[in-house]
Amino acid sequence: MPTETDEPRTDTDSEQEEEGGPVKTFLEHLEDLRWVLIKSLVALGVAFVVCLVADNYVVAVLTRPLTKAKIRYPDTAQVVTLLFGTNRLGVYQLPSAQGAALGLGTNKFVTLHVEPLLNGTNLLLALRPDPEASAATAEQLSIPIESFSPAGAFIVAVQVAAYASVIIASPFVLYFIAAFVFPALKFKERKYVYQGLLYGLGLFLVGVAFCYFVLMPIALSASVVYTQWMGFAVNRWRAEDYISFVSKFMLGMGLGFEMPVILLVLVKIGILNYSTLAKGRRYVIVISFILGALLTTPEIITQVLMALPLLGLYEITIWIAWYWERKEKKRLEAEQLAEAV
Repeated sequence: MPTETDEPRTDTDSEQEEEGGPVKTFLEHLEDLRWVLIKSLVALGVAFVVCLVADNYVVAVLTRPLTKAKIRYPDTAQVVTLLFGTNRLGVYQLPSAQGAALGLGTNKFVTLHVEPLLNGTNLLLALRPDPEASAATAEQLSIPIESFSPAGAFIVAVQVAAYASVIIASPFVLYFIAAFVFPALKFKERKYVYQGLLYGLGLFLVGVAFCYFVLMPIALSASVVYTQWMGFAVNRWRAEDYISFVSKFMLGMGLGFEMPVILLVLVKIGILNYSTLAKGRRYVIVISFILGALLTTPEIITQVLMALPLLGLYEITIWIAWYWERKEKKRLEAEQLAEAV
């Protein structure tokens, strides 16, 4: 008597296994989609609360590139830093001749401590030069990030938590979306999507790290130079503007680095091919520079620095697609030759 395992497999069974699951009604799909949205919102909400509690640590990480940015000042100016205790009152540029007339010496960077001085019954403020601090100022000088409104700190906290929560919750959101979409995909397509998610996460982290350690200091330095070239003083920056710029820049670069994975998955599935990618090269050039203009500072140097890695990754994607098509073509020719023999 035949057992259950001995029963012959029908075409319907193999087709169901290939397609990934039973067919559902439209209302059942809507119910699944509703739960995907609920779980995604919960993941984002939990990540937002966690990041909101740890905002001070996240802000410390985001302001680190500013300390690494090299700020250049005109050779004809003497840079004076005023300190009151441990607080920095500001950084000011004086003509070299004016600095020499005030007895500040000939050093390009000068640090002055503002100290109270009692002269009889009068309380005066005196300036005390600090040679040791002046010698180290050239390496340590950076633009302070300050808040200029009562609600400024809260706005910054929400911005930081929002951007950080998107990054932290994105793997969970992608998993929920994949669980919803995968039943409609074939087994081979699901394998490629799984590999794409894995490589995509790695490339996203590489893009964020590249922006954080390489591009960000250059972009901030270029912003200072551009501002000075326009004739504006660069004494301090608004916290809201700085956090928004840095977060968008890093998030945009991370997403841009995922472009090769998305395109190669589409090539494997059969939606794109080598010729399509090659024809789209000119459009990608325009899109890369548009992203550079939207996510970086207005000057051209930073925009080019962001666009070039994206273009390089796209070229690598084209050549990988060409290699895959060439390899598949040789495999088919070998099979045809074997059948003919």
